[in-house]
Amino acid sequence: MQNTTSLQVGDLAPEFILKNQAGKEIALKDFLNKQNILLIFYPGDSTPGCTIQLCAIRNDFKKFQDQNIAVFGINHADEASHQNFIDKNQFPFDLLIDVDKEVSKKYQAIKLFFGKPIIARTVVLINKAGKIIFLKKGTPSDAEILSALK
Repeated sequence: MQNTTSLQVGDLAPEFILKNQAGKEIALKDFLNKQNILLIFYPGDSTPGCTIQLCAIRNDFKKFQDQNIAVFGINHADEASHQNFIDKNQFPFDLLIDVDKEVSKKYQAIKLFFGKPIIARTVVLINKAGKIIFLKKGTPSDAEILSALK
């Protein structure tokens, strides 16, 4: 990867504009000074691990709302795949389309799988000021994510 510095808690979150499952543009700047943002980078729609991870967020969604957190899942799948995944699991949050994986690269949520870049399960919580306050690979618990706001 071309990034030589690694993203860390305390860094300003990289700017992004991505479309959601309905084709609406979602930009980081639209949330600054208004809401915290949780980005969940995940490899694939309707895959077992990703379904478990996003359903856990869905099940605790009220806790995220109570903390003024906008939640977004992110991967490279298209609108139809995302909408199907949302419908199947009743997700109350948008899934964003990172077709070229550029935003995933900015957030260092990429790993090589048989020599091909794929999205690595990565969770990033950004505060209203645009600073990263939680950053972890894998599947941290919702409690662990929410504790970053304390």
